[in-house]
Amino acid sequence: MVASPSMGDTLQRLNKAIIACRKCARLVRYRERVASERRRAYRECTYWGKPVPGFGDRHARLLILGLAPAAHGANRTGRMFTGDRSGDFLYKALYRAGFASQPISVGLNDGLKLTDAYITATLRCAPPANKPLPSETAHCLPYFERELELIEPRAVLALGLIAMRGYLALLRKQGKLLKPSRLRFRHCASYMLGPGWPRLFLSYHPSQQNTFTGKLTEAMLRSVLEKIRQFLKREALR
Repeated sequence: MVASPSMGDTLQRLNKAIIACRKCARLVRYRERVASERRRAYRECTYWGKPVPGFGDRHARLLILGLAPAAHGANRTGRMFTGDRSGDFLYKALYRAGFASQPISVGLNDGLKLTDAYITATLRCAPPANKPLPSETAHCLPYFERELELIEPRAVLALGLIAMRGYLALLRKQGKLLKPSRLRFRHCASYMLGPGWPRLFLSYHPSQQNTFTGKLTEAMLRSVLEKIRQFLKREALR
């Protein structure tokens, strides 16, 4: 009898497929041009310049969903929320909440490990002006769908309105949401969308625009993560 592949092996195969993806010609051109031209501050760096796979604990109960790799962040480093100000803000909060082994993330080999959390995005390539086309988001949706199947999280944290819409689009594609959703995006809100499904938590995206203006503060993100912690504790007692 041939042994079935472990979840780790299956997730590894998925990530290899993501990295090799060239479905969106516009995104391929943009990510590779950025990697070739490089920003002056990173002139000596070798950019990743490919789709960015998910990252974290294979047995995570929390899945964190962002928008897309930053052109000079994850598109440079090859890991979600790594090498930019958004990641600095997010990983500091995850560290304080016990989901990350360290408060900083600068590159693939910096030693960072996530515990009980997995980070992914609705889009795997950096989009021009940070604005993906609907068709590009649709091309990435099956990758996110497969991650959910493999990891089976109990909570999904959507960072921003676009991430929330991406998650709801997947539920509609699966036939789980039969009507257009009327859920309002509110920071620190949470919704149980169906029996046995992951609970959806919402937070403003930790973009520089949000964190520099005070729309999202450390205390605000900490309150969301604490709410998730309490939910996961209750789930563990069931």
